[in-house]
Amino acid sequence: MKSEPSRRGQRSRSNAGPKTPDGLDQVYGMHALQSLLDRGESPRELWVQQGAGSRLKEVVAQAQSRGARVKEQPRDLLDQLTQGAAHQGVVAFCPPLVAEGEESLWLKLRAWQSSTPPLFLILDGVTDVHNFGACLRSADAAGVHGVIVAKDKAAPLNATVRKVACGAAEVVPVYQVTNLARTLAKLKDAGVWITGTAGEAESSVFEIDMTGPIALVMGAEGKGMRRLTREACDNLAKLPMAGEVSSLNVSVATGICLFEAVRQRQLAS
Repeated sequence: MKSEPSRRGQRSRSNAGPKTPDGLDQVYGMHALQSLLDRGESPRELWVQQGAGSRLKEVVAQAQSRGARVKEQPRDLLDQLTQGAAHQGVVAFCPPLVAEGEESLWLKLRAWQSSTPPLFLILDGVTDVHNFGACLRSADAAGVHGVIVAKDKAAPLNATVRKVACGAAEVVPVYQVTNLARTLAKLKDAGVWITGTAGEAESSVFEIDMTGPIALVMGAEGKGMRRLTREACDNLAKLPMAGEVSSLNVSVATGICLFEAVRQRQLAS
């Protein structure tokens, strides 16, 4: 007769979570995987749902041809791994993302040849990884040319951000700078107009001109922009609030502001 401790040990092992590759980030979903491949990158390992469809098999074969290890897994294990999110039958394991340095930003501006004026998003003090990921997703959709964050008091570019961003973290350049106020000053010297968002601003975001080179600054929830960041802005704008709520989630506000810039630029073109 087996002892109770032995039965508990067996139960613990059977309920253990899936063993995932150490040191790698999870990236799940067809779009995220295709974004990786389109950029010339490849995951180290793929977990593919058993009985995957032909479309998924084509993308998996492409990744496998670049050296990715492929393992078939039951759907319930992928559901467990992604905590029930829509993984579309595939989870990729990739090296962690690394933000670009400040010098890359200045090289990009100096070499600017596009007829479309630069549009940058600056996140000042946004530390929540879910908000960061959602902001990156909106930035990608709006055609933002780069997202600028400070090295301190900023969300890391980690696996959760990649999950929330749904592929945008792999394609939108993220520039990490040491001194945000100094970076804003250099952007102004390069001809980029700095517009900060603040609830006490006199002008609405729908009233300011965003057709030229512009960097839109979004502050942290609750605290807003830091003092030095606010002082470095050329102007301030707000979203008009008609209800009892005084402010929006930073990722929601970011999406609204960015697509107002998109609207203005389309009308001006």
